[in-house]
Amino acid sequence: MNSFPVFLRNPWLLPILSGIFIGTSYIPFPPWASLFGFVPLWLFWLRQTRLRPVLLGGLLTAFVFTLIGFNWVALTLHQFAHLDWPWAIVGLMLYGVIANLYVPVAGLFWFLGKRFLRGSERWSLWLMAIITTLCEANSYTVFDWNFGYSWYGADFPVYQWAELIGFSGLSAMTVLTNLPLTVAWQQRRQPSGKYICGGVLAVFMVLNCGGLWLKSRLPPPDAELNALLVQASISNKEKISAEVGEGHREAIWKRYTSLTAEAIAAHKDVNIDFVMWPETAYPYLLGEWFKDSGQSQALSAFVRGQQVPLLTGAYSVDLASRLITNSLFVLDKNGAIVPPHYSKSILLAFGEFIPGESYFPEIRKWLPVTGHFARGPGPEQLLALNGFKMGAQICYESLFPAFSRSLAQLGAQFIVNVTNDSWYGTWQEPYQHMYMTLARGVEFRRPVLRVTNTGISTVGLATGEILEQSPLEQSWAGVYRIPYHNQPVATFYQTYFWLLPCLLWATLLALLLSGITRKS
Repeated sequence: MNSFPVFLRNPWLLPILSGIFIGTSYIPFPPWASLFGFVPLWLFWLRQTRLRPVLLGGLLTAFVFTLIGFNWVALTLHQFAHLDWPWAIVGLMLYGVIANLYVPVAGLFWFLGKRFLRGSERWSLWLMAIITTLCEANSYTVFDWNFGYSWYGADFPVYQWAELIGFSGLSAMTVLTNLPLTVAWQQRRQPSGKYICGGVLAVFMVLNCGGLWLKSRLPPPDAELNALLVQASISNKEKISAEVGEGHREAIWKRYTSLTAEAIAAHKDVNIDFVMWPETAYPYLLGEWFKDSGQSQALSAFVRGQQVPLLTGAYSVDLASRLITNSLFVLDKNGAIVPPHYSKSILLAFGEFIPGESYFPEIRKWLPVTGHFARGPGPEQLLALNGFKMGAQICYESLFPAFSRSLAQLGAQFIVNVTNDSWYGTWQEPYQHMYMTLARGVEFRRPVLRVTNTGISTVGLATGEILEQSPLEQSWAGVYRIPYHNQPVATFYQTYFWLLPCLLWATLLALLLSGITRKS
């Protein structure tokens, strides 16, 4: 440790430093330390002879970067779970401990592999990098973040490679780049250390130039549409009150209809193909079973009067289970519901369901205010309207590439995403969630139309370009001209979705086999 600066002579400062590097490279920060964020932690691990400090070091790194990168969790617990601020902060601390356990788990697997196979230090470092990459890629978190999104958030052209390897592949590349930079630090007093740093920088520049080339070779769109996105900025208090039948429904209804009518009137020279309202924007139950209700008749009359089709989030009911669904409906210009509607299938844990409730029903007595929603069947059908083939997503589902891949496989020309981000404040989560949602459009080269309750509403094109972004926590409406392809071509990532994960697992297997061979 004597080779480190004086302020890092305490070895436990290294995991903390890694946590700071990684956390301050998450959106909305630029990814300034993404390529070397794990280096201090790995150097700490390499010097350990016992498992306990390896686990504690990994836990410390994960705790620090979770507090920095996801501190909006405290606000969510305060607003969504109605916890007082001291308890919300305690909840954030607990989240910091458990949210990214893949880091100490990676340290555990690496340490056991090193101890039992006794490979060289270079082999050990390779094992550490591959195991960390695989643990990060296969960890389960409520908010499925990865290191690839920060490149998109900072508009580095390297993100265009997502059409080949996905943002999960970009994340793997980012983590693996810590490997040569760890070696470069170890050899920093030698010319080889400088050569390695120069090589990493050169490859990074080449990948960014390659990203510009990938964007330039995209075929020009052969169709376009005009969509009106309406963001009414309904407060959480109003939404909850409306959902439990304690008022505000009429006020919410009037806000959406007035904003929509005013925007349509202000754009009379534009042929608007459809209007989009956010997740659960319509404050009453909707569906074929409620079409004769006064509220449904009023919605049909409004759409018919405007003569513009509507896509809206709304609550409905699953007839089989009699549970509420979080759904997305299409109404044609005459106000008739166009089947099929879509119901959310990837539900938010502790927001829309309680994990394990089917096995332990008593849990609901402890968490009575937690939502109890029915799951939809998943991305099995597209929404249809006037020849458009629309892939539907509701909020959280945009975080999962496999979900959007299913929509692309069905032939979706573009993706429509409705969201409510009103629980998360205005600094971190709205930007993180926006880029994670629009990332699906880059991976599968399809536009993504995203409308939210409080922002950020916008459109991401197949090129990755992001159009006008709505203001946060303000009522707003915007008309977008969106180019798209009538017959989108499958991207390499879409076709070979499992290729990179298989290569990473094969690399780990090869490392383990080489270690076993050397030991025997």
